[in-house]
Amino acid sequence: MKVALVHDYLNQMGGAERVVLALHELFPDAPIYTSIYDPERVDPAFKNIDVRTSFMQKLPMVTRHHQPYLPFYPFAMENLDLRGYDLVLSSSSAFAKGVITRPETMHICYCHTPMRWCWNYEEYVEREQLGKAARTLLPLMITGLRLWDQTTAMRVDHFIANSPSIVDRIRKYYRREAIFIPPPVEVKRFPFDPATQPGDYFLVLSRLIPYKRIDLAIEACNRLQLPLVVIGKGRDKERLKKLAGPTIRFMGGLSDQEVTHYISHCRAFLFPGEEDFGITPLEAQAAGRPVIAYGAGGALASVVEGVTGVFFREQTVESLADALASFDERHFNPMAIRNHALEFDTPRFQRRILQFIEAKMQTGQSQRSIQPSNDVIS
Repeated sequence: MKVALVHDYLNQMGGAERVVLALHELFPDAPIYTSIYDPERVDPAFKNIDVRTSFMQKLPMVTRHHQPYLPFYPFAMENLDLRGYDLVLSSSSAFAKGVITRPETMHICYCHTPMRWCWNYEEYVEREQLGKAARTLLPLMITGLRLWDQTTAMRVDHFIANSPSIVDRIRKYYRREAIFIPPPVEVKRFPFDPATQPGDYFLVLSRLIPYKRIDLAIEACNRLQLPLVVIGKGRDKERLKKLAGPTIRFMGGLSDQEVTHYISHCRAFLFPGEEDFGITPLEAQAAGRPVIAYGAGGALASVVEGVTGVFFREQTVESLADALASFDERHFNPMAIRNHALEFDTPRFQRRILQFIEAKMQTGQSQRSIQPSNDVIS
């Protein structure tokens, strides 16, 4: 069984990239095909993996500023040479599902979302600081990308969605069915002690980009004079710093050990954006900490209201401030929160993925059995 993994781009580290690492643990001999790769901006584990890039890797400054090269990605994916593979597993929120495979190859796509900025263009760009030229040209480009995105959905044999809301989006935009398998959470990264006493701060852990809506958390904590720790880097950092009052601390990018410490000792984890799923709230729950989340999108699949956290219902400063003002972490049982996170642990994700692949391969053209790494599945 020859397997290849495909991912949109490897120049940033987030939940989608952790999915790729979990898939590679299942198939350690599989190369990872991607458009661009910057080993200094992703988990060091990728340095030990056979990563194969497209022609885009040679474009100037592309790993640091990949957005201006938007028109190149469809061509980059379609030109990846995937001949000779029995199974292609794509991890896609944009372009990876558009690869071209041979008739004898099964293509299974783990879809984080149909292109968010393509299908929700107006919502996505309203907070982006785009120049006049970009705002003039982008709508024309987006129309073409929508057609490409919808057409290439037919190249996928089977879709897996990372949340129930993505199942709905795949049905709406691609007219395809998908099953829901939640993404993995590496629970063992977060040591758990039910006797741990939380500090006085709330926590945001995120890439600092506009659609994450970190501005809501900052302005709500400004209003209530509550301590907020913000961990992460991104192009929205300077704008957010200008909004911040004296109770807001920006920590930048931290090591995994430092992140774990802040997560384990926060009063609650704040999740103000509408995400496709969102792994970070479950990482907080793995440490036994409750979550205050906007009640939409993937948070509805990862947070149990009243048990592992609370929702605010409108994506406004007022709604989040009301939730913060009435929040009392003593009402939550850290052990119950941790047990909920265990339902999303990496080995469970890997078992679900493997069972899905085996079922589809058995009913497809190939009858060969899959031999994953034995030390992963338990």
